[in-house]
Amino acid sequence: MAETKTGPTDASVDLFLDGVAHPVRQADGKTLRTMMERVTGQPAVMWGPSIVGFGSYHYRYASGHEGDMCRVGFSPRAANLVLYVGSFPEYEALLDKLGKHKRSTACLYLTRLADVDMGVLEEIARRTYAANQDASAG
Repeated sequence: MAETKTGPTDASVDLFLDGVAHPVRQADGKTLRTMMERVTGQPAVMWGPSIVGFGSYHYRYASGHEGDMCRVGFSPRAANLVLYVGSFPEYEALLDKLGKHKRSTACLYLTRLADVDMGVLEEIARRTYAANQDASAG
């Protein structure tokens, strides 16, 4: 069985965000960090080399695959901001109110924070954090 490669590290979130080359992506990353620390009550932690995460949970799938991941997180990539959010019932309805975005099964992609409603984004982060409890419990 493959082992999850992304885990929390001791790397500096400040150094990582300061090193983001794109100035808008860097500023948006710092804004996301502040917002997510406020809504989760958790400090930002690097997960692998490029994900800024908040909190953690253990998951286990029916296939037997299991691991640990941040409860909510983001990565300021070259092309866009990638947010690791979702997995709660009202997600689709909130996305309709968010503003300009793209998505995949597990990620939300934003070109810049100026294109979205920050109140809606905060609610998405808050609900994602609450929804990602320890999936192995129960």
